[in-house]
Amino acid sequence: MKNYTITVNGNVYNVTVEEGTTAGVVQNTAPVAAAPKAPAKKAAAAGAGSIKVEAGTQGKVVRIDANVGAAVKAGDPVVTIEAMKMEIPVAAPEDGTVASIDCAVGDSINPGQVLATMN
Repeated sequence: MKNYTITVNGNVYNVTVEEGTTAGVVQNTAPVAAAPKAPAKKAAAAGAGSIKVEAGTQGKVVRIDANVGAAVKAGDPVVTIEAMKMEIPVAAPEDGTVASIDCAVGDSINPGQVLATMN
């Protein structure tokens, strides 16, 4: 048997799964103390821009395409995310300069999350 800790909608459960059978055995389904929340991301740099580059879908950051200080044109990729096994570039909404990158490769992101800012 293997023991796992699973978080569902903020509730933490200890689960035991029996190996080698077609059905799992669930035990200890009472919620346990909530796991500590991940530390908040550090605030954007003082030079953070007023133009937000936001994720259009949920996914995982696979590549940072533009560095802070880079000049980009509308439509240029700033960050690339992976969703449903597809790579989706998140483009600059208008011409400008990248002021901050607010994500890192490997981060899980949600729709509308700010991934970068521009001036």
